[in-house]
Amino acid sequence: LEYSKKRKLASDTSAITESSTPSPSSSSTEYCHKAAEPDSEADKLAQMTAACQTILKCIGEDPDREGLLKTPERWAKALLFMTSGYSLGPEQVINDAVFSADSHKEIVVVKNIDIHSMCEHHMLPFTGVIHVGYIPNGKIIGLSKIARIADVFSRRLQVQERLTREIVDALEEAIQPMGVGVVIESSHFCMVMRGVQKVGAKTVTSCVRGVFQTNAKTRAEFFNIINSKSGY
Repeated sequence: LEYSKKRKLASDTSAITESSTPSPSSSSTEYCHKAAEPDSEADKLAQMTAACQTILKCIGEDPDREGLLKTPERWAKALLFMTSGYSLGPEQVINDAVFSADSHKEIVVVKNIDIHSMCEHHMLPFTGVIHVGYIPNGKIIGLSKIARIADVFSRRLQVQERLTREIVDALEEAIQPMGVGVVIESSHFCMVMRGVQKVGAKTVTSCVRGVFQTNAKTRAEFFNIINSKSGY
């Protein structure tokens, strides 16, 4: 009889435990998963601010001291701005600034456009200039839109090689030029502030398409323009 009571008690305890433990597919588990995903800018800001406070503690700082009280929120806002390109596409910044221009068949160059991006390997900045040239094929684009396209892709975690190609791809899609070329010159702080610590090192990347790729004289003209002090 005593053995029978013990078995019944063990069986009842097991049933209670199983019924009170949520399964992986239960609503509580799903709710926790959803809570971890920021749904708004305010949620993103709050989670990033909390993360920065943790980072400050990990490096030996006191996030509650006067000079650092607002630092986590400032950092979160700054990082959201510096990665704001994720919420934009080239078509959004171009709008309707594409115009017919059948008469112009020569190179159009916009040079020395400032860019500021972040290396995806260390999340440290790289800054420099971009030079863009294209030969119209019936369409031209507003000059300021070239700079805005550069901003869309540079305000993401990037590698310079991909950034160069993405700007070329966007221009090709927008105006289907006879040829397009992009050159970026920049200094990477992951090489300046850490690692090899080479302050004067510059990284230059280029991407050319269409007649800039197939015609050596056209390509040379483009590079001569961007390398000359006067522009010609």
